[in-house]
Amino acid sequence: MEKAKVIELKETILEDNNADAQVLRQELKAQKTCLMNLMSSPGSGKTSTLLALKPYFEGKIKWGVMEADIDSDVDANTLIEAGIPSIQLHTGGMCHLDADMTRQGIRAFDRAELDFVVLENIGNLVCPAEFDTGANFNLTILSVPEGDDKPAKYPLMYEVSDVLVINKIDALPVFDFRKDYVEACARRLNPQIKIFYISAKTGEGMKELADYLLEQIQEVNA
Repeated sequence: MEKAKVIELKETILEDNNADAQVLRQELKAQKTCLMNLMSSPGSGKTSTLLALKPYFEGKIKWGVMEADIDSDVDANTLIEAGIPSIQLHTGGMCHLDADMTRQGIRAFDRAELDFVVLENIGNLVCPAEFDTGANFNLTILSVPEGDDKPAKYPLMYEVSDVLVINKIDALPVFDFRKDYVEACARRLNPQIKIFYISAKTGEGMKELADYLLEQIQEVNA
């Protein structure tokens, strides 16, 4: 009896997307625009961190933010009100962005005028990690209240991230958060990962993070 033909759709989709992501990186390189993919769970402080970076970027780079959400435009409007160029991407129920979706968002900006574009991905620790957006590097935020077990529970997110930012460190006295454990888990998954501790609320650690990002932007756009 003839067996049904099996087509691995996910594998094919990922391969096609990876190829498209490489093309997008070349397009951005030609425009001298650095793209960062910002990922985390909901409520970790992605938008708050971007707002806290603004004073350190002023006068040094031109930048904009693409806010991805299933619905609403709350975060994009928050950034616009703070003077950060921002557009809202509605994914229509999808829990991630791929390279083509990212390209569509970037087209809403005048790329030649921006040194740095941030893709604030959908709040999710699973789907966004699976898709290459065409970014030059990935940054993941983990907030103290979420707990220190996230790298162990969601390993792919930390495997694909170049930078791990531990946010809300002002809450450390309240939560049983083991910094050494988080670092060990993250570095076991990705020995090259850079780790920063910040509080977007108090500003602690923001200068160090901003200096690092500015260095990366300069290196990518050189």
